[in-house]
Amino acid sequence: MNDSPLLRLHPHDNVLVARTAIALGETIAEFGVRARAQIPAGHKIASRAIAAGEEVKKYDTVIGVASRDIQPGDYVHSHNITLVDSYRDPAFCQDARPVDFVPEAERATFMGFVREDGSVGTRNFIGILSSVNCSATVIKRIAAHFTPERLAAFPNVDGVAAFAQSSGCGMSSPSEHFDLLRRTLAGYARHPNLAGVLIVGLGCERNQVDALVDSQGLERGRLMRTMVMQDVGGTRATVEAGIRAIEEMLPEANAARRTPVGANHLKIGLECGGSDGFSAISANPALGAAMDILVRHGGTAILSETPEIHGVEFMLTRRAATPEVGQKLLDRLAWWERYAAGQNAQFNGVVGHGNQAGGLANIFEKSLGSAMKGGTTPLRAVYEYAEPIDEPGFVFMDSPGYDPVAVTGQIASGAQLICFTTGRGSMFGSKPAPTIKLASNTPMFRRLEEDMDINCGSVIDGELTVAELGQLIFEQILRHASGEATKSEVLGLGDHEFVPWHLGIVS
Repeated sequence: MNDSPLLRLHPHDNVLVARTAIALGETIAEFGVRARAQIPAGHKIASRAIAAGEEVKKYDTVIGVASRDIQPGDYVHSHNITLVDSYRDPAFCQDARPVDFVPEAERATFMGFVREDGSVGTRNFIGILSSVNCSATVIKRIAAHFTPERLAAFPNVDGVAAFAQSSGCGMSSPSEHFDLLRRTLAGYARHPNLAGVLIVGLGCERNQVDALVDSQGLERGRLMRTMVMQDVGGTRATVEAGIRAIEEMLPEANAARRTPVGANHLKIGLECGGSDGFSAISANPALGAAMDILVRHGGTAILSETPEIHGVEFMLTRRAATPEVGQKLLDRLAWWERYAAGQNAQFNGVVGHGNQAGGLANIFEKSLGSAMKGGTTPLRAVYEYAEPIDEPGFVFMDSPGYDPVAVTGQIASGAQLICFTTGRGSMFGSKPAPTIKLASNTPMFRRLEEDMDINCGSVIDGELTVAELGQLIFEQILRHASGEATKSEVLGLGDHEFVPWHLGIVS
């Protein structure tokens, strides 16, 4: 890109994006535009007259219609764009192209932990799960016992992490919500980043520990244990018993060693939060380019946040491997339309304050960038929240757009790493699968460098192409998969971001 303060993203667009802040009255000769307002960086300016009712296009995609006449040089945002939902041809499979796989002998590798079932971890934690909120305090106290000093004798163990949650009782069972909770807990219990697992229940809850284990096909053993507080003898006795159980697991967990494994074992969860007008220009397409590389090496990319593909779902259905896969995605969107009906929710157009401040007028504009994280390869499968992902390649997992909930589902589905793009600066981390944060613009990266792992603003600044940055992101993913700490790990984030989806909360 050049040094112009404005960016034209597609020849058919009738808006331009401000690369830097534009002053009132400033003239950009190359586009023949004189600003009729102050335009913040990342926001939109009209490149020509747009009549009331006319479609507003960005990346040659409709992001709304003009709510009034817009003059060349006008600031274009939520004050003069109206979201109008209309039919979008899904054109199933129209753009699906075969993947040019890298020959197996030439595929990338990383250093991972190979588990007994053949799955591969990128970290080596011991996890403690609560079947119900009533055991949440106990599991946190068990985990708190294992300080860095006490774990010093076990250098190959990344930590003891407690995954407390606020449900498990006071809910309808059986129900969709109940099944979803159990699926999420089971996904963590069998996650390859956990060398050992302890599940702790109270005893009288709806989500009984024995029924949880049996319904989800979990198998108790030396590294998968359970206990019930009412049977063990209460709070103090359960904490002491839990500590003893973890102490017995630690030597075997510590015996695990990293070995070279193929990148085909990687499953990467794709997330974005605190987006801005640059997200669709730098971080999201660059992450998509990295995921295309990962898929070519046999790995799996997991796109989620169903409300954040609303309006651009055709970008995915046209890449569906089969019409059935495309239809399943539309079915999930139809479920969301019913779920969010009557709510002031993101699915219905209203994006968060940070998104609007960053230049995104509505959900269609946010979705335009969000979908780019998935790259360009065929959509191989669509999963419900926290379902085990067993199909390699680019897939979709249904979830809300709320970051902790979406990431919790992706990890439960098997993601061993999370790639999180942000334009505003999300302070997020996750366990047992660490989060890599990608900044969409250089000023934010520099301001929050302690939290950001990768500066995708290099694309906006003209230093790298999207393809070049995609390659660098892929290489950094391999390093983090091999054990290099992410910024969120250095800061100790991830202990409070386990948030299973509560049906009834919309996004």
